[in-house]
Amino acid sequence: MNVSYRDLIDQTYYFPTQEFELGNDGLEFHGIPLMDLVRQYGSPLKFNYLPKISENIQRAKGWFADAIENHNYGGNYFYCYCTKSSHFNFVLTEALKNDIHIETSSAFDIEIVEHLKREGKINDHTHVICNGFKRDAYISNIARLINNGHKGCIPIIDNYEELELLTAAVNKPMQVGIRIASEEEPKFEFYTSRLGIGYKNIVSFYKDQIQDQKGVSLKMLHFFINTGIRDNAYYWNELNKCLKVYVSLKKICPSLDSLNIGGGFPVKNSLAFEYDYAYMVDEIVNQIKLACEEANVPVPNIFTEFGSFTVGESGGAIYKVLYQKQQNDREKWNMIDSSFITTLPDTWAINKRFIMLPVNRWEDRYERVLLGGLTCDSDDYYNSQQDMNAIYLPTFKKDKPLYIGFFHTGAYQENIGGYGGLQHCLIPTPKHLLIQRTEDGRLEVSVFREQQRPEEHLEILGYR
Repeated sequence: MNVSYRDLIDQTYYFPTQEFELGNDGLEFHGIPLMDLVRQYGSPLKFNYLPKISENIQRAKGWFADAIENHNYGGNYFYCYCTKSSHFNFVLTEALKNDIHIETSSAFDIEIVEHLKREGKINDHTHVICNGFKRDAYISNIARLINNGHKGCIPIIDNYEELELLTAAVNKPMQVGIRIASEEEPKFEFYTSRLGIGYKNIVSFYKDQIQDQKGVSLKMLHFFINTGIRDNAYYWNELNKCLKVYVSLKKICPSLDSLNIGGGFPVKNSLAFEYDYAYMVDEIVNQIKLACEEANVPVPNIFTEFGSFTVGESGGAIYKVLYQKQQNDREKWNMIDSSFITTLPDTWAINKRFIMLPVNRWEDRYERVLLGGLTCDSDDYYNSQQDMNAIYLPTFKKDKPLYIGFFHTGAYQENIGGYGGLQHCLIPTPKHLLIQRTEDGRLEVSVFREQQRPEEHLEILGYR
């Protein structure tokens, strides 16, 4: 009878995978022996495996290059990274090694852009796509960037007042984009995105506010789908509506030469994850070309804004199971040495699921459990996997410590969780590691930040 955790995985999934395999000492992630990290640095741990960032960027660039060649597409492709997914310097440094561009969403993003310019990591021709609702500080920072000669800055107009605010602050020729307010999926609580300008109003907005505006040219139409690029009727229908707007604008606006299909690729959240990225890219390029040929207008350059896809699969977290509580006949609670609310806030806020696997003890028998965090909040728990309505882990034993890993957690979790600041119940931010590879393939591990100290909390709270 096969009853070990390893048997369960072998019977349920195709394992090992590109990311995961079993070594002599337990689970390995991209060849990283995770128990070595635990022994050297303890738990809880957060880490980023930086080569995965470059790998995913190059994969996407390859898909678009293939599709452009396959369809003899006349435009170029530009990969942009959404800084809001993770603002860390180590993320931008790795991503910018790959000749990419940047998408921003707030005033402070421009400060990061200027810092990157001073370091020589980007230049005046690097595209900086400025999204989001803009007032005061954001407008001022965008204007400063353009006035200081950043030719690649493209503010995306989100509402009817922004253009006037920008033209009042910018004293050089400026290229802008317009964001389409896409209609949301039927399951959403509202019908139309709060961001952007409605499909039916974009052409008239261009004629009224941009066409005769001195020093302003429309370069880009921005199309964003909140649920990302997915092969379903909703996505293709919204893309088709966007393309109708593009060809209508292109016929009266010669400067329009770019289409931004924001809304990113999904990140693997299960060992059973399936998504044909290459097919989706090929079909998107095909649909854009067909629409333009039918309308007899030139095809646009294609911009994408990939945030989670860029950085998400680089991240991971490791916890120790401290104790098991048998609360009734059916529920066993494995208590971890941190908090889901504070370190993986999306598990609590939007019921998001990540890949979860034990780090060690794969040859032991398994049991069904619930996972509980350290806070006194009843919502601090994790109770299922993406592809099954349960969690199975090696059986808890007091004398055999069990460590568990959550993977592909690199996007949004630190930003949303208030990294380095106050945490619910004052649970400290875990130690954070950066993992890189040398030219000869050796792993290099460095401590980006030590675990948060009580003194840091006391200072924030005004006790010091």
